[in-house]
Amino acid sequence: MKRRKLNVFSLSFIDCICCGLGAIILLFVVVNAKSAHRRDAVTSDLRAQVNKIEQQVLDDKKKLVESRNILSEIDADLVTTQGRSREIIKILNEKKVELADRDKDTLASKTHINKLKDDLRSLEEELRRLKAGAKTQDDIGSRLRPFPGQGDRQYLTDLKMGGKRIFILLDVSASMLDETVVGIIRRRNLKNVQKISAPKWQQAVKTMNWLITQLPSTSQFQIYIFNETARPLLEHSKGTWLDAGAMDPLNLSAESLYRLVPEKGTSLISAIKSINEMKPTPDNIFLLTDGLPTMGSSKPWRTRVSSKKRVSLFNEAISQLPKRVPVNIILYPMEGDPMAADVYWRLAKKTKGSFFCPSKNWP
Repeated sequence: MKRRKLNVFSLSFIDCICCGLGAIILLFVVVNAKSAHRRDAVTSDLRAQVNKIEQQVLDDKKKLVESRNILSEIDADLVTTQGRSREIIKILNEKKVELADRDKDTLASKTHINKLKDDLRSLEEELRRLKAGAKTQDDIGSRLRPFPGQGDRQYLTDLKMGGKRIFILLDVSASMLDETVVGIIRRRNLKNVQKISAPKWQQAVKTMNWLITQLPSTSQFQIYIFNETARPLLEHSKGTWLDAGAMDPLNLSAESLYRLVPEKGTSLISAIKSINEMKPTPDNIFLLTDGLPTMGSSKPWRTRVSSKKRVSLFNEAISQLPKRVPVNIILYPMEGDPMAADVYWRLAKKTKGSFFCPSKNWP
């Protein structure tokens, strides 16, 4: 029998070799998978820390940029502040020089004041000596400056105070609320309490009080107020003279002034007609107003009155004044009436009266 030939590389042998190789590959895959999983488990914490550190680095870089920007702004502010500080130091030095000069002026002023005080004491001593040799108060009365002229007339701040019968006219129209047209329009729409407290009107009231206190005790007086019409300040005294020596009429007149409310237009002819109603005629007239009239005996049909028309209304009114009676004008000038000062001054000059525009702090 022929002997079978042995082949080492038979199919069975190759199968065994492949199976062994597959087993090794499988073992390698399993071992490598476990190794990767273990590696991932070990490095996950480290990666998290690395990410955290990288984020912190990014945040710190942003903060660094912001800090550099702030530092740049601080440097710019520092330069500005240094410049201002130099200016302030310069100003302080200048003020120190001015203060030193003012100290010298103050010392000189104190010396001058002390000298004035010494002069004042000397004048007071001289005044006491003069009073000791002068007439008694009963002899000279309450008048401030006696005038040795005709009758018992006296002069006070260029106003002719005196006479036997003194007639006072007070303008209570709306224009007495303010010196400007805009102010008049604004104030005439306010409440009465606010109208009464207007500075211009309060000055007129104070002037009236001053005039009342200057009335000679031996004279008679009457006070009329006028706007579109004229009426006596004290009711039930129309056409009658009041005794200036009696305290009641004076006190009532002064009290009534504080209840007056300026309103409406101005009719000078109505005021002058009230003078002609007085019997006997006054020998001294005072007129307190702020401008030319805006109407005659009746209201005009136009709301605006031209300067020419106002002068015409003024001339019509003064044509009815009693003859040879001085008219003393106290004028409170207002905006938009430039002719008033001229025509009232001419009236005072023509009647041998006086014309007076008081300052804001008078009387």
